[in-house]
Amino acid sequence: MRVLIADDERILADTVADGLRDFAMAVDVVYDGEAARERVTVNRYDVAVLDRDMPGATGDEVCREMIAAGLDTRVLLLTAAAGIRDRVEGLGLGADDYLTKPFAFAELVARVQALGRRANAVQGPVLERDGIVLDIPRHTAARDGLPLRLSPKEFAVLRVLLRADGAVVSSEELLEQAWDEHTDPFTHTVRVTVMTLRKKLGDPPVIHTVPRVGYRLGR
Repeated sequence: MRVLIADDERILADTVADGLRDFAMAVDVVYDGEAARERVTVNRYDVAVLDRDMPGATGDEVCREMIAAGLDTRVLLLTAAAGIRDRVEGLGLGADDYLTKPFAFAELVARVQALGRRANAVQGPVLERDGIVLDIPRHTAARDGLPLRLSPKEFAVLRVLLRADGAVVSSEELLEQAWDEHTDPFTHTVRVTVMTLRKKLGDPPVIHTVPRVGYRLGR
């Protein structure tokens, strides 16, 4: 799942981003509305977390423009205003959810995960193929009933491969969906992560390399 965090409270934004990365999410962070506008036109996000009171362009404006552009990104608005009128107004813009500050991090994670499931509702929150079961809400993985201990990036890569349902996924697609924008596209990080994931999944191998194309999951 790829998430955009847009909030001018830098410490809050960075802390939230670091926490979401621990749940195998690829997270980009910006600190004003103009930067948020730019990111959503360049990248495809499952969820955008927008502060309503950012400089440059408010979260309301960015949300309204995203809806008008027909983007399928789910939007969670953040605000210090806790009144019912404010919540109704925010949802009336087309946002999918609304959270007031200060908030418990666990609640934010739960809401982002729920919006991510809605963004990928066709396949649902639990992915299964070739004996592998990935429970996204519980952040657990198993093969043939045996639990797997995966790093956040390994979990994210496996999620992308499972959602591809046997189709080949390129290294570029894995970078886009499992890493944030600061990852060097010329590094070997995808190859190394796939290699360690393949070892943890054990035999018989289920992740196959398609030369000069990418990777696919299947027996």
